[in-house]
Amino acid sequence: NVTAETKEMLRRAKLAHDYGFKYVMCDIMTAGWAGLQTLRDFTQDTKQAIHAHRAMHAAMTRNPKHGISMQVIADSARLIGVDNIHIGTVVGKLVSPPEEVLSLENEMRSMEIEESFRLGTLYQKWYNIKQVFPVSSGGLHPGIVPDVLKILGNNCVLQLGGGVHGHPNGTKEGAKAFCQAIEATMNHIPLEEFAERKENSALRVALKHFGHTKPV
Repeated sequence: NVTAETKEMLRRAKLAHDYGFKYVMCDIMTAGWAGLQTLRDFTQDTKQAIHAHRAMHAAMTRNPKHGISMQVIADSARLIGVDNIHIGTVVGKLVSPPEEVLSLENEMRSMEIEESFRLGTLYQKWYNIKQVFPVSSGGLHPGIVPDVLKILGNNCVLQLGGGVHGHPNGTKEGAKAFCQAIEATMNHIPLEEFAERKENSALRVALKHFGHTKPV
């Protein structure tokens, strides 16, 4: 996370680059559009990707009587040139209505947006503006990977923190369990069945620990 005052943010991005990091994270709401644009110009030269975190967005997007739609924020981030952005989970710990998440996913992945009253979108063409990977994060763990992929499909980024580090046998086993859950889902194999295989003990332990519990 390089988010800071603009000059400090660039210093951190350069430090990350010098250490070989291919990605930097920016809290786009607190850095602001001007700061994000400056970071984007810098990372264009260093060939680093930007993960757009939306911390603090709820102060503007969750009040139904006034504020700014998350769709507008996501569109602005795409226009500036981030590489992936949080869109919610539907099944995670954060407030993320299905219609909003699916609308944001469509808005970030499509080159031409169809008008949809249900999703609250207007017709739009992105022309030469590249697509952005939608990121699902917040309260995820291996046991609910199938639920997330069923909603978002395969062309997304799943980001786990506690769902990996909270594995009873440590972070490495947590990462293995996550990968095994994805492999099982991609091959249409129930998690419990896949976990019974000898080589998938990490997933077996994770399912026993986390189950299939959805935070909300």
